[in-house]
Amino acid sequence: MSMQRSFFPLFVLLLLPGAFFYGVLSAKADQQEPEIDLELGAEINETCAGCHGEFAEGGKKGEYPRLAGLPAEYLQKQIQLFKSSERLNIPMKPYANDRELPDDDIYAVTAYIESIQLKSIMPEFAENLSAYEKLLIAKRVINIPRIEGDIKVGEKIYNKDCKICHGKEGKGKKNTGTPRLSGQYSQYLLKQIKAYKAKKRHHDYDIEDDIFDNYTQKQLQDLLAYLSVADDH
Repeated sequence: MSMQRSFFPLFVLLLLPGAFFYGVLSAKADQQEPEIDLELGAEINETCAGCHGEFAEGGKKGEYPRLAGLPAEYLQKQIQLFKSSERLNIPMKPYANDRELPDDDIYAVTAYIESIQLKSIMPEFAENLSAYEKLLIAKRVINIPRIEGDIKVGEKIYNKDCKICHGKEGKGKKNTGTPRLSGQYSQYLLKQIKAYKAKKRHHDYDIEDDIFDNYTQKQLQDLLAYLSVADDH
């Protein structure tokens, strides 16, 4: 009897007209992939720009982190954590709620922010560019100041403990929801590491993750020194 019950639904599915069966799968796929409105995302980003900058470049030496280019999936997850207060962030409280940021708006603004590409090196300007045009280009360049530390040692630490998730030279990995670390403000990274160590924030969403617990202050400094120069090319 058990075999008959499991066989019958499969038999019925095999008899379904192809177009109907395809339509069922397509409808399900459509539900999983919301339509993204990048124009709406750009509009919402005007509010975010008050702290994170016009091009999501961050500011105040890392008090407000760079968001530009971070995976939409990662940004969506952080906003949901802000909404639920699982990740406490006082400046985000007025914005990270269902009234100000419903799900459709989250999809739109995170997709827009992910699409923003910032350079780490100032390009050569064409001679005919106006001062204003040069300023607009310069605003899309972000290069993290080099900080003190042993870069070679930091690179070894990074390759051992961080590279598998955050990718070569800390640039993140596409389609994994893993954020880049190079090109992010050193002050902000250090603040987050301290939050992980204090269990105020969960690294990789795992409260038991103790990856930073055994780092010495010098090792952290060396790691951050490496990340501060990892995108200098």
